[in-house]
Amino acid sequence: MITRLAVSGYRSLRDVRLPLERLNVVTGANGSGKSSLYRALRLLADVAQGRVVQSLAGEGGLPSTLWAGPEMVSRAMKRGEYPIEGTGRRHKPVALKLGFGGDEYGYAIDLGLPPPPEAPTLFALDPEIKAEAVWVGERLARSNVLALRNGPSVRIRDGDGVWGQAFTQLAAFDSMMTHCADPRDALELLVLREQMKDWRFYDHLRTDKDAPARRPQIGTHTSVLAGDGADLAAAIGTILEIGDHEEFNAAIADAFPGASVSIHSTDGYFEVEMQQRGLLRPLKVAELSDGTLRYLLLTAALLSPRPPRLMVLNEPETSLHPDLLASLGRLISHASERSQIIVVSHAQALVRALATEGAQEIVLTKTLGETEAAEVDRPAWDWPTR
Repeated sequence: MITRLAVSGYRSLRDVRLPLERLNVVTGANGSGKSSLYRALRLLADVAQGRVVQSLAGEGGLPSTLWAGPEMVSRAMKRGEYPIEGTGRRHKPVALKLGFGGDEYGYAIDLGLPPPPEAPTLFALDPEIKAEAVWVGERLARSNVLALRNGPSVRIRDGDGVWGQAFTQLAAFDSMMTHCADPRDALELLVLREQMKDWRFYDHLRTDKDAPARRPQIGTHTSVLAGDGADLAAAIGTILEIGDHEEFNAAIADAFPGASVSIHSTDGYFEVEMQQRGLLRPLKVAELSDGTLRYLLLTAALLSPRPPRLMVLNEPETSLHPDLLASLGRLISHASERSQIIVVSHAQALVRALATEGAQEIVLTKTLGETEAAEVDRPAWDWPTR
């Protein structure tokens, strides 16, 4: 389980450090930084996929994603006693840092601007990976570090504590997580990379009239619901056959008393059908309301027969009737017994429902453009040096 999350220099997250529990709900007013925190988690997952530089480029490049305020924000500035302004000269290098620590391993990455090019290049604004570290436990220390990257150099410590040189010229856009993980010489990096690749994010489960989930789809065993929910019928069919079908049926009955869900198959094409109380025939998925379809999508995601180590849900309350939020809270709570879950939401009814289920509430606020976590104890943290 991830127990500490740290983000520095990313959008409004100048220096955020959060403790994490098994079930967490991140909330706050519009513009408080919830989306930025969600994106920061996705960037961490992109490291394991080898896409972090490309993902930052897709957001407009490092200059567009960096903290836009002054390097240092004093208490006098926050009290309004001193104007918000820069010093004219930076004391620290430009950096966007992401990291986490946990029960098993920790990881951090430091991205910065490239040096001025010697010759004209189309990639002058591409971020560079300046430093990385993998360690055992929650917090980086000299005694527990397993792998260090400084610029193009990567060193890895073996089981006897002896350091070895894994790379001397690793490209600035390549992570050591994708290029140095090895089952013989760097097993810990390989294990951590695979764990991070298994993280799941759901923020674009389509329910519009043209949503793929509303059309029959070719079905195969599907233990993980796709990010857009296109394979909903196959995912539900897999749960009903090899997953916890009793819990699935209970989740449907909790939200829609007297209802049941089944999968209709025609020539290998699967389609969801829902029998509701008082109706003489089941409704096809194309007939379901947006809220009902979203609840089915979330149920299929949360009751996956292959639960991930971490699942992140961004505004899952979208399209749901307020009466369904208590049922969703119970569903998420049950799923947190198998996976660590982070929910990002501005719906107070869902926040209250999750609090009832024992979730840790993290309230984000923004002061002078900087996101802060109110009433949360900042865990100790150390970044790898460049």
